[in-house]
Amino acid sequence: MFLGARLAGAAVVALVARFAGQHPLTLLGRSWDSVWYLGISVHGYGHDLPSHDPGVHSDLAFFPLYPALVRALTALFPFGGGAAGLLISWTAAAVAAVGIHAVGSRLYGRATGIALVLLWGLLPHSVVLSMAYTEPLLTALAAWALYAVLAGNWLWAGTLAALAGLARPNGFAVAVAVLAAACSEAWQRRGKVSHRLWTGAALAPLGWTAYVLWVGRREGDLLGGYFEVQRQWGSTFDFGRGSVHFVHLMLAHGSRFVFPMALLTVTAGAVLYVLLLLDRAPLPLLVYSGVLLLIALGGSGFFECKPRFLLPAFPLLLPLAHVLVRTARTRPWHTTVLVATLAGFSYLYGAYLLVYAATPL
Repeated sequence: MFLGARLAGAAVVALVARFAGQHPLTLLGRSWDSVWYLGISVHGYGHDLPSHDPGVHSDLAFFPLYPALVRALTALFPFGGGAAGLLISWTAAAVAAVGIHAVGSRLYGRATGIALVLLWGLLPHSVVLSMAYTEPLLTALAAWALYAVLAGNWLWAGTLAALAGLARPNGFAVAVAVLAAACSEAWQRRGKVSHRLWTGAALAPLGWTAYVLWVGRREGDLLGGYFEVQRQWGSTFDFGRGSVHFVHLMLAHGSRFVFPMALLTVTAGAVLYVLLLLDRAPLPLLVYSGVLLLIALGGSGFFECKPRFLLPAFPLLLPLAHVLVRTARTRPWHTTVLVATLAGFSYLYGAYLLVYAATPL
C-alpha cells in the first residue's frame, strides 16, 4: 500500500512537471537541500554560499550520513549523485514504512500498523519521501530504533539512535527517546538491568554529539561552533518567538498558500500530540514525537519547512490510525472516500510544492 501510494504520487509529480516543461527526476533529485547534500558527497565539507543576510550559509549545517552514503554508492556503482541520492531515499522510505508498520502492529495490531503506514505515506508533505532528502533515512532509523526499544533490544536501539544522530539535526530526538526509555526501565527495575541497556543508552547520543563537536572544533568554538553555523542560516531555538512573529505577519498581511498550510500542519501536530498523551502511548514514542514537535514549534526560521521537520514524527498519526481502523470496520465506503480524498490532496499539493511553489521544502 505504501509503495502504491508513493508511486502514484511520483506519477502525478511527473505529469505536472512535464506539463510545466521540467524534468521530474531533476526536480526530485536536485531541489533545494538536495543540492547541498550532493555537493558534500562530491567535494566534502568547507563550501559556503553567500547570502543576502549577514554572514554565509555553510554546508556544515548538513549532517554527514546521507552524503556519505551517496558517495559510497557512486564509488561502488556507475551512478550519478542525483540517482544515488534518490535510490537511497526511496530505499530508506520503504524501510521506514516496514518499521512504522512493525511499531504499530506490535502495539495495537496489524490493522493499526497498516493504517499508520498509509496515513504517513499520504501526508500533505509526503512528496519529500520521494525526493533526495534525509527525512526518509531519519524515519527509517527512528522507526527501527523505537521498535528495538519496545522489544528490549537495547544494543540495536542505541546503535540506530547513534546513526539517526548523524542523519539530521533533529535526529537527536531518537537518542532522547532511547535514554528516557532506558532510565524508566532502570527505575522500574531498581537498577537491576542488563549491561546491554547501559551500553545502548551510552551509544545513543554519540552520533549527534560527535558531529556537533567536530563542527565546533573546526569552527574554533567546540561547544558553540555548530550552533553559530545554524544561526547564520537563520535557524535558532527561541522558544517559539520567531514562529509567533511569523504567524502574526502572515495573518496581518496575507501570505502564499504554502504558509497557511504549514501553520495548519504544525497546529494539527500539536493537537495530535495531546491525543497521543491522552491515549497513554508508550514513553519512547511520546518522548520522540514530543522532541520533534518542540523543535518545530520552538525553532525560528524557515517556517514553511516545519511540516517537513515533522515528517519523521509518525507516532503522532496513531490517534488517526485508530479512527481509520474503526471506520473501516463499520463504514468501509466512508473509509475509501476519505483515503481517496487524502491521496488526491497529497499528490496535487506535493506536485504544487515541487513544481510551482517558489519556497524551500
